[in-house]
Amino acid sequence: METTKQFITTLDQLPLNIGREVQINQQEIALFRLEDNQVKAVGNRCPHENGPLAEGTVAGDFVFCPLHNYKVSLTDGQVQAPDEGCVKVYRTSVEDGDVYVWA
Repeated sequence: METTKQFITTLDQLPLNIGREVQINQQEIALFRLEDNQVKAVGNRCPHENGPLAEGTVAGDFVFCPLHNYKVSLTDGQVQAPDEGCVKVYRTSVEDGDVYVWA
């Protein structure tokens, strides 16, 4: 499937460490601005019981699912052991203060 670059918002409109759900091409994506101003995007549903990751708690490069506290890497989408699973990771960029996601 071909991906396209989509403008989402401006960096200053994304609060630090607070998830935001966005819809791109019928895909539900959780978007996060980290402490170092990196922007990460992953599939919004935890592989355990479909918890909304955009509502989770962010710590470093991880988000904790709000339902059962599964720890998901925002870098590679892997759920941390001893739990299992993964979510899709989306490419992001910040260009002149504008946030883009490829989906």
